[in-house]
Amino acid sequence: MEDLGSGVWPPEPIRTGRLVLREPEGRDRAAFVELLASPEVHTYLGGPRPRDELERELSGVPERWPGSFVVDLDGSMIGQILLRRATGHRRPAAAGKADLGYLFLPRAWGFGYAAEACAAALGWFAGALPGEPVVLTTQSANVASMRLAAKLGFTEVERFEAWGAEQWLGMWSPVTASR
Repeated sequence: MEDLGSGVWPPEPIRTGRLVLREPEGRDRAAFVELLASPEVHTYLGGPRPRDELERELSGVPERWPGSFVVDLDGSMIGQILLRRATGHRRPAAAGKADLGYLFLPRAWGFGYAAEACAAALGWFAGALPGEPVVLTTQSANVASMRLAAKLGFTEVERFEAWGAEQWLGMWSPVTASR
């Protein structure tokens, strides 16, 4: 994966009705550790990383790179949105396109925050890189992620086997989404 390019980053914080999408800050470190160590968050992502390893490896200020947004609710990080160029994607339909990823702390699940934050990130992306499609890959067994992809307007491109499970690849186009 590669970043989206420095020409479009960093944007001003993106505000929605309830959330702020912004760059990572030092105050987010504990939430990043919690997010990356959570067995619930990583059920469909190959499992969590050991908390002690994360505590040693994560710097005081989480890494900032184009396309990485902290999702902030009332001044606290509840998740992360990732938009990166899928240069090494295994599927030809996704190679070179922007890839949307998201992780939210379990306490933030079920309130529509992921849909709100991802829609805002896609809106920013459509303005920053007009006309470019975005891909999303998730395990087809991840029902919540499949619902979110449909709600955001991703359409199925293909299903394939990888990492011991069926994967779903969808695509979002700003042209299609605006209709």
